[in-house]
Amino acid sequence: MPARRRSREHALQVLFAWDQRKQPIEDAIAAFYETLSSQGPDDEPGAADADEFMESLVRGTVAKSAEIDLRIVAKSENWRLERMPAVDRNILRLAVYEMAEVGTPAAIVIDEALELARQFSGDESVAFVNGVLDAVRRDAQA
Repeated sequence: MPARRRSREHALQVLFAWDQRKQPIEDAIAAFYETLSSQGPDDEPGAADADEFMESLVRGTVAKSAEIDLRIVAKSENWRLERMPAVDRNILRLAVYEMAEVGTPAAIVIDEALELARQFSGDESVAFVNGVLDAVRRDAQA
């Protein structure tokens, strides 16, 4: 699996924990690494390498979350943010941040977000995530 795809998966996992536990993002990142390091062979603790791309995605998404959430709500008809499934909400946050702030081409970001939705959510989520991100993309291009 390409490194950036794995970093996005890890970023989603950290954002999900941050969102659900309402903890500081640095604690969520530390807990993620702690979980990875405890999954060494034969359940022996192993060292988890730092994932700089994942950390930059997570920190940036959280720093801009209020602004990102407004963009998501504006493009998700009849859905309040707090009523969205947590996985979908955080896939959208991650993708909107990456499109707007990292400069990754929108087509790549949307494709990666759809893969995350397929892997961690369901078929209905794929269509929902695609619709919202396409609307955000069109709005950004206008």
